[in-house]
Amino acid sequence: MNSSKSFYKEIFQVTPAGFNDLALRLFRYQAANSEIYAKYIGHLGVEPQYVEEIDQIPFLPISFFKEQKIVCGEWEVDQVFESSGTTGSSASRHYVRDANFYLDNTVKIFEKYYGDPTQYHIFALLPAYLERTGSSLVLMAEHFLKLSHSPYGGFYLNDYDALIEGINKARMDDDRKILLLGVSFALLDLAEDYKPDLEGVVVMETGGMKGRRKEMIRAELHDTLCKGLNVAKVHSEYGMTELLSQAYSLGNGIFHTPPWMKILLRDINDPFDFSQKRASGGINVIDLANIDSCAFIETQDMGRVVEGGGFEVIGRFDNSDIRGCNLMVY
Repeated sequence: MNSSKSFYKEIFQVTPAGFNDLALRLFRYQAANSEIYAKYIGHLGVEPQYVEEIDQIPFLPISFFKEQKIVCGEWEVDQVFESSGTTGSSASRHYVRDANFYLDNTVKIFEKYYGDPTQYHIFALLPAYLERTGSSLVLMAEHFLKLSHSPYGGFYLNDYDALIEGINKARMDDDRKILLLGVSFALLDLAEDYKPDLEGVVVMETGGMKGRRKEMIRAELHDTLCKGLNVAKVHSEYGMTELLSQAYSLGNGIFHTPPWMKILLRDINDPFDFSQKRASGGINVIDLANIDSCAFIETQDMGRVVEGGGFEVIGRFDNSDIRGCNLMVY
């Protein structure tokens, strides 16, 4: 029987050929050591020893993170990540055993797609996240800021003038790239009310209007941001409280995952019918970094896989909360 320590060592070395085997071993470990997940599996009548393919693994509905403490094994909680949600909706909570592992994971993913954080001046426009506690996104951004050692980057709550001034100073100082990480409604305010010239800046939206503005189609959002900020394209992050890993889109709407994360699509009418071959459907996520919670999550997002690799988020199921990152409505 595997231990959690063995999985911590293995996930960052996983290859495409070894992914399924590692996922199945983690599934059996979590089925044996997670009280809530074991009860869910038992309710479905699934016997873990007979699960031989990843498309036979039961995925835990994401709503369980609002109702239950999803942990695998017994350990001291290091950090509790809590979703922002919207007014009147309950928050999801992700109990984290080792916040440093989460941060190491986020750096490895960022480096895969963007390079070393020391190559950037990083500006974070995250008012909805900064106004509460327990945000995994704020913790990640704070860590990236520390690693960058930039004298100009930082968090900006509602001070758009200071943000623009800081970006302009960073431009004149050295040849480092500039990353502006922002929640969608704040980036829209910046684009529409200030219209700064951010040509050459990597603008990355984390999605979500947080009840501050009307939800928009992503294509419309990106078009508005490109025009208002004078950038050729807008990057995106796909992440959520219940996952310790993120996927990134480098400006074309196609998200790519790290090797230890995989997207499967389920039938929109049958949550237990999912396949790696389906072109579109509900998004199920395997995040092997979720060693101490649950690595197999049934989200409320809808998506489609893209030929050549990657996936798109195309909407949400009816009656699901507008929450998390990149929940634009199609």
